[in-house]
Amino acid sequence: MSNISLISSSVERCGTVSAGDGVGLAVHEYGRPGAELTIVLVHGHCLRSESWTDVRDALVREHPRARVVCYDHRGHGDSGVAPRHTYNLEQLGDDLHDVLEAVAPTGPVVLVGHSMGGMTVLTYVSRYREEIGTRIVGVGLIATAARGLADAGFGRLLRNPLIAVFQASVRRAPRLMQRAKLLACKVFAPVVRAAEFGDRTVDPRVLTLARAMHNATPIVTMASFLGAFKAFDRTDALAVLSGIPTFVLCGSADLMTPPSHSIAMAAAVDYSDLVLIDGAGHSVILEQPGQVAAAIGRLAARAFDAESALFASAA
Repeated sequence: MSNISLISSSVERCGTVSAGDGVGLAVHEYGRPGAELTIVLVHGHCLRSESWTDVRDALVREHPRARVVCYDHRGHGDSGVAPRHTYNLEQLGDDLHDVLEAVAPTGPVVLVGHSMGGMTVLTYVSRYREEIGTRIVGVGLIATAARGLADAGFGRLLRNPLIAVFQASVRRAPRLMQRAKLLACKVFAPVVRAAEFGDRTVDPRVLTLARAMHNATPIVTMASFLGAFKAFDRTDALAVLSGIPTFVLCGSADLMTPPSHSIAMAAAVDYSDLVLIDGAGHSVILEQPGQVAAAIGRLAARAFDAESALFASAA
């Protein structure tokens, strides 16, 4: 059973949610505790809740009717490490459910996921369909894919046989590979930069934050999720999203999840908003937080309007 213990402050409330298997998930809440709407931001692979900092701050500042919740996936950030076999998207979908049960047991919720966070949201939608349109009143999918991640862009690297060799090496000698990772992070920094940002000029602060989050992620966590990405297919969840306000957002220069993924998802969701941010890459939430926050704000407004219409018709 999920439980949460919070340390309250005027700005941020930090705590830990216990997932169904006992793994502790670090959770951060911002804004008014009794707000009318909860916006949950779900981060990507090898990142942590800090990746949402600028987006989160803009939402709290500009939308006082909502509170914002961020949390770290298992094996990421301040959350607990977990058995390797639990590093899969089905488990992340269940973890998201446990977080919602703890921090937003009642009231409307908007879910927004970036990259692997978007895949987590789609997995949650597929596994908990009865909550879509009742508890969940809006969804945002950012720089992500519903299927075919290995068919385009840098995702094609998932088909490289060296990935399987890398994963096997981590399973056999995780400590040795962790030490090797520290060196590899320096050697492959230009490759990671190209995958995240392309060849564009990026604020040095953004680069520093992105590198710090990647470098801090344990290699077992990093390697274990790769197989799940190659086989991922949650296109079944897209039809479910046609019943609630939904937006799909991507940077036009995204090399990890090219815009073709976002266009395909938006086409499969009735009345969805497709937002393409010119020149932004896969780390669009770091590069263009203002535009991302604006898209989430529009989604929240649509969700409020839909809720009001529902209550009016029930009356």
